[in-house]
Amino acid sequence: MQEKVKNKMEHYEEPAPYKKDVDNPYESMMARFDKAAELLNLEKGVYEYLKTPMKQVIVSIPIQMDNGEIKVFEGYRVIHDNILGPSKGGIRYSPDVTLDEVKALASWMTWKCAVANIPFGGAKGAVKCDPSKLSRVELEKITRRYTANMLSVFGPDTDIPAPDMNTNEQIMAWIMDTYSMHAQKTVTDVVTGKPLIIGGSLGRFEATGRGVMITSMEAMRKLKINPKDARVVVQGFGNVGSVSADLLKKRGSRVIGISDISGGYYNKMGIDIEAAIKYVRQNRSLEGSDFGDKISNEELLELECDVLVPAAKEDQIDQHNAPKLKTKLIVEGANGPTSSDADDILQDMGIMVVPDILANAGGVTVSYFEWVQNRLGYYWDIDDVNRRHDRMMREAFQNVYETASEYKSTLRIGAYTFAIDKVARTLKIRGIYG
Repeated sequence: MQEKVKNKMEHYEEPAPYKKDVDNPYESMMARFDKAAELLNLEKGVYEYLKTPMKQVIVSIPIQMDNGEIKVFEGYRVIHDNILGPSKGGIRYSPDVTLDEVKALASWMTWKCAVANIPFGGAKGAVKCDPSKLSRVELEKITRRYTANMLSVFGPDTDIPAPDMNTNEQIMAWIMDTYSMHAQKTVTDVVTGKPLIIGGSLGRFEATGRGVMITSMEAMRKLKINPKDARVVVQGFGNVGSVSADLLKKRGSRVIGISDISGGYYNKMGIDIEAAIKYVRQNRSLEGSDFGDKISNEELLELECDVLVPAAKEDQIDQHNAPKLKTKLIVEGANGPTSSDADDILQDMGIMVVPDILANAGGVTVSYFEWVQNRLGYYWDIDDVNRRHDRMMREAFQNVYETASEYKSTLRIGAYTFAIDKVARTLKIRGIYG
């Protein structure tokens, strides 16, 4: 380990406000941040700098709907920091998104990039809308107006968006095109997660799930669990959950439970994941399938298994259901699936948790590869992408594991400690302008 950032005269002091509301995603993130800062004896000024987003942008997005009515939506972009490099983070479309949620996700991106050893800072964006109630034309109008309003924020050397909840490669293409029209040249590296035909990277779609698989394998090795004997339960069967389940099954594990918004499905003999993926592709959900006994999402989390992959939404594991879990290992495919009030419970139960900022960092890793390839104008084949991805994820896991061992902490606090220490040391070297 490199020398830690310390100042014995003026050290970190834990502020009370960030212990009050663990259901708030920003408060939940700060609860973990505080523990790591205390372990590092982080000086007070650096603590204040790293906990505070450097920029929060709120914009109005007026568009003319298909029926002629003018409707105004609200958009956000939070830049948490750019200490390690340009800020990086997805854009989500959701009717119930909040600024606190975006702030938390931007902070998580800072720590995720640091854990993955990627030269990016953290950011996140959102538009408060329900894509399921919008036509394609309305969705394009919202995306282009949001991008136009963020022209002073976005940029290949400043802030690089990517897909997130309810956004996809088509929306990224609209963002790239809108930015390019204003720049009067094609700027492929302003956004990642694009279609291959306009500069996307091979392996990007599978990257987050592949990272979950790699960190699961590394954690099983530490716990001396044979992957070929492992029973796996995956909550959430979108991109991350389905890819994680498929890749773990291909490495010999038995996936006994899966779920989506329609509920959970349990088969102790193992679920045919390829068939389930094909079914969802055709029917848009698992509803009506016969891949196993129908159970609730709550019951799915409590199934006896070796590996549990929560890949759905935030705060699925909390102080109420954590004591009921019957797993040896949790690998967080989603962002913030475990609330901070469950951390100590899981630790006391001896359950290893591979935290989100490590487990699902495969997505931003290959996003970084896409950005690099755009700037080079040269594109790698899938074997090169996967080889580089797997190496970086294994190195990230080992760094976090060693940090957690050094500080006698959980992997989650180890990940935060490693990330905060790296960003803080970089800040100290760069200095404070002004």
